[in-house]
Amino acid sequence: MTLSGIYLGIAFLALASALAALIRARKLYFFAPVYFLMGWLTGELALHHLAWQVGFSVLCIFGGILETGAGQLGFLAFLVTWIVLLRVHNISITTTPVVFRAALEESLGTGYRAQIPSERKQFLRDDIELSEWLRPFSMRRPGVKLSADIPYAEGGERNLLDIYSPEQEVPGGAPVLLQIHGGGWIIGHKREQALPLMNHLTTRGWVCVAINYRLSPANSMPAHIIDVKKAIAWVREHIRDYGGNPDFLAITGGSAGGHLSSLAALTPNDPEWQAGFEEVDTTIQAAVPFYGVYDFLDSANVRQGMTMEGFLADRVFKCTRLEHPELWHKCSTINHVRADAPPMFVVQGTHDTLVWNEEAHIFVDALRAVSEAPVGFAELPGAQHAYEMFHSPRTEYTLNAVTDFLEYCYAAWQGRQLQSPGK
Repeated sequence: MTLSGIYLGIAFLALASALAALIRARKLYFFAPVYFLMGWLTGELALHHLAWQVGFSVLCIFGGILETGAGQLGFLAFLVTWIVLLRVHNISITTTPVVFRAALEESLGTGYRAQIPSERKQFLRDDIELSEWLRPFSMRRPGVKLSADIPYAEGGERNLLDIYSPEQEVPGGAPVLLQIHGGGWIIGHKREQALPLMNHLTTRGWVCVAINYRLSPANSMPAHIIDVKKAIAWVREHIRDYGGNPDFLAITGGSAGGHLSSLAALTPNDPEWQAGFEEVDTTIQAAVPFYGVYDFLDSANVRQGMTMEGFLADRVFKCTRLEHPELWHKCSTINHVRADAPPMFVVQGTHDTLVWNEEAHIFVDALRAVSEAPVGFAELPGAQHAYEMFHSPRTEYTLNAVTDFLEYCYAAWQGRQLQSPGK
């Protein structure tokens, strides 16, 4: 194949990827994973793609590709791609901070930052730093200490956790965040996801814990949520040894982790999922689920023809919803909305190919109808599934917003402790 032919092929692939980042598509069936990958990597790294494409085009032009029809067509395709990439980047940097600010003020009040003590308020920021998102896969940050592969239960590698703690000890113990990885309940690892968030928070005086948990198909639901409960119990007993305050525990996770983190937050002290450690308080003080699955039964028919039922029955539950309806019902987060729910901040992208944003809408509406605590909802224009796994402008604004929410929840919790008898 000639250089012009190769250039043309790459140009059309680049254009398709850029359009996948810009245009929301539904009912893709078996093509959904491909569309997701194209839109995900291009949408969050739009300017990075623009840079390599311009450099590649310059080299090919010097190689004479504009002397052929194929080369000229390829260059035209790249020109359109660059316009689309600039549009995608602009959507990210202009809409994301506005959406987050509106979501925080709607749920916490317009003056919510005034409730955060000055010594904690210093950790908040509104702007993002170019140096952060120009290096999308640079995760570690100065001042963060990693304690790796600590067992919290008897499940071997799948019951290990990592702890990210500040090198400088926080007086009185740092607030704690528990991170639950995603992967469709069948894959995933504690060192693959939420690394930007955990490092960001740890440099701001938090202790973050990331866990593995037993996976399907080797293990069936509810083994996954039971492991999350075991991790909560371990944190409550041991996190002081790593500088954390076991009395304030927030939880987060994306996708399957969004499901498990929200389910754990809404099912505190459930004896069926705490066999052998029923006496441990597994109450969560705040939750930030990302693009989670909240209703396995799809009661509102959100997924339509793209149902997850067959996959869930074969790989995750090992039974159909008709064979064991009570299990499917109990493992669906939406069936546990409650008045005494902890504060929750739900984050979802409009362009999510794998978990549609309508499901988050329905869950948030159900929770807001009964919860006495703040329920925030940020629906990010153009954001794809797993968008915040690496650094990007949208990820950096997410880190800002989640820090605001968690610091507010921590300050409110501290205030209640001071007002409680005996405190």
